Amino acid sequence: MRITTKGQVTIPAEIRAAAGLLPNTEVAFFYDGEVVQLRPAESGKKHDRGEQVVAHLRDVGRRLGTGTMTTDEIMALTRGD
Repeated sequence: MRITTKGQVTIPAEIRAAAGLLPNTEVAFFYDGEVVQLRPAESGKKHDRGEQVVAHLRDVGRRLGTGTMTTDEIMALTRGD
């Protein structure tokens, strides 16, 4: 895996799924001098995984219904990207 010039990496799908990192999940980075960790960010309101899934599906449904999703976004959903 490689970091892009913009500092971006792709988190493998199996790791995102296991960690409950859904699209639009706020994350925080921690560095202890040796290891970099990525964790869901602490927020004022704790959301459980079910609430996150429902919120994501509602957002996708709204975007599909209004035609604001790009073709690439729709194809990514159908492929499970």
